[in-house]
Amino acid sequence: MLNIDEKSLCAQLCANVTVVARPNNKLMLKTPFHYPDGDHYPIYLEETATGGVRISDGGHTLMHLSYENDIDKFFEGTRSVIMSQVVAQDRVGYNESTGEFFVESTVDQMAESVFRLGQSLTRIYDLTFLNRSHVASTFYDDLKESITALVPEERVKRNYVIPGLPGGDNYPVDFCIETQRMPLFLYGVPNRDKARLTTIFLQYLIQHDVEFDSLLVFEDQQEIPRADLARLSNVGGEMIASLNAEDDFRRKLMRRVA
Repeated sequence: MLNIDEKSLCAQLCANVTVVARPNNKLMLKTPFHYPDGDHYPIYLEETATGGVRISDGGHTLMHLSYENDIDKFFEGTRSVIMSQVVAQDRVGYNESTGEFFVESTVDQMAESVFRLGQSLTRIYDLTFLNRSHVASTFYDDLKESITALVPEERVKRNYVIPGLPGGDNYPVDFCIETQRMPLFLYGVPNRDKARLTTIFLQYLIQHDVEFDSLLVFEDQQEIPRADLARLSNVGGEMIASLNAEDDFRRKLMRRVA
């Protein structure tokens, strides 16, 4: 059995935590928590009117995220849902006016509250490194935003079920865009599984003589195996390698909907 000296362990943990007085009458707690760029989380301590302690990040988490991300996107669609789940699970508050994440704590519960806030800030920052399923979800949010930036929203139907198509509920179209000619079916392809599924969907529509044009937008076309990409190209229309290819996206989409 592992023999651990509790006093020694506590001393080591305390050695990594220091308190620094700030000119604004707040205390800043320096901890081992840090952002991916190496900067430590600045955690601030401030006495509340009720004699407790308000522990906050001072708005620095969102500031760090803003260096390489559009912060507004974290409060929209799937990202917003995930962030709300994180703060609810960790019992963390958010101040919209200051951009601060915080925990209200008693003095006796400060240590647990600091760790709880640190855990929440890490999970919030990790929204930039979502797993595959969540990335796919945010990809569709971003795709819709890109479409409606160019096409009036009333002309765009998401998860469209084709009227009169046998079993149509099983073959929804990611985005159906009304045009002056035949409808444009736009499919988002964030991964290999969706590439294969889209191939099946398009083959089914062709077999049932559905009149449509199609446009395929990839999260990253280079990530799709060549065999899957070849099968998809046999049944699909033009492709856009990535949402980052903004000029290509605009040109190919507007040519069909103008």
